[in-house]
Amino acid sequence: MRRIALATVLLLTVTACSSRQTRDAIQENEDRIVALEEVLATAATSTTTTEAPTTTALTEVTMVDLPASAEPVAEIFAAVGPAVVQLETSDALGAGVLYSTEGLILTAAHVVEGETEVLVRLFDGRTLEGTVLGFHDVTDVAVVQIPAADDLPVAILGLGVDTKVGQLAVALGSPFGFDQTATAGIVSAVDRVVRTVTMVQTDAAINPGNSGGPLVDSSGRVIGINDIIFTESGDNAGVGFAISIDLAYVVAEQIVAGEEVQLAFLGVGVSDAGGDNPGARVEEIVPDSGAEAAGLQLGDVITAVNGVPLTESSDLRVRIIEKAPFEVVELTILREGIELTVEATLGDTSQSS
Repeated sequence: MRRIALATVLLLTVTACSSRQTRDAIQENEDRIVALEEVLATAATSTTTTEAPTTTALTEVTMVDLPASAEPVAEIFAAVGPAVVQLETSDALGAGVLYSTEGLILTAAHVVEGETEVLVRLFDGRTLEGTVLGFHDVTDVAVVQIPAADDLPVAILGLGVDTKVGQLAVALGSPFGFDQTATAGIVSAVDRVVRTVTMVQTDAAINPGNSGGPLVDSSGRVIGINDIIFTESGDNAGVGFAISIDLAYVVAEQIVAGEEVQLAFLGVGVSDAGGDNPGARVEEIVPDSGAEAAGLQLGDVITAVNGVPLTESSDLRVRIIEKAPFEVVELTILREGIELTVEATLGDTSQSS
């Protein structure tokens, strides 16, 4: 049996599971869509701008400033599709996205769990052996590497991009084994904390096999790594989630460096402040943490991080977890009715134990 990788969260039980499909069924799918792949490859080539005739130019020109078009999804697919790969293990199949000419591929950890090598299928049909550099279970982020090449098509990561509710979102991947599939919708919500991980919510169809593929905005930038769906039936119900690209990149950088993955840590326990001054009320301060060094006190209400307002206590985790450990952040706080601004140097999650 080969898993089509997608962690599915049931609304009632909030339990992760993986949909399954037989190898014969997947092979049958693959046989049926050989002609479709050829059509997609031809369409992608024909929609690329004349200023970007080479694979490298796809990422350097068309993905930053996509031309105005009556078919924006087609333009997005033509620009980003070549960087999307299919990942296959002995019993699982998912997707990933190339983000460096060093051959680095971002994907979901549950796609490659337990594996050291995976088969990587590129947009042009070539298959290469990929090495799993590492994965992080908490965030469900993993990195796979294939041989470096200057002409590898790489996607642009939308690091620091202000993703907005209602904007166009395109999910790319291999649902049910149909590789190089694009589905479109909108960003349904941002900064969702799902299983303690910051995610982008979308109604673009995400199904088994989409896991690890990119969620892309209208400028062709990757804003998330497709990861889970909420469903009662096991099928897509228009409520899918992609790991925030800022968080995924922080984790990936540590994996590539061969380090144990640590997430940013402020060092406070908080509750909802409520009332006229929403935010995160400080209920606990961890000794020797960034919060203590910054002079935070019990009862302080953190109302913003780097100028971005907090509406509830969970927003604080969203703002912190996407930062790199030891980054400096500006905290706006209310202390006995007086607004103050302090700087805090974040620690890492090793301090939380």
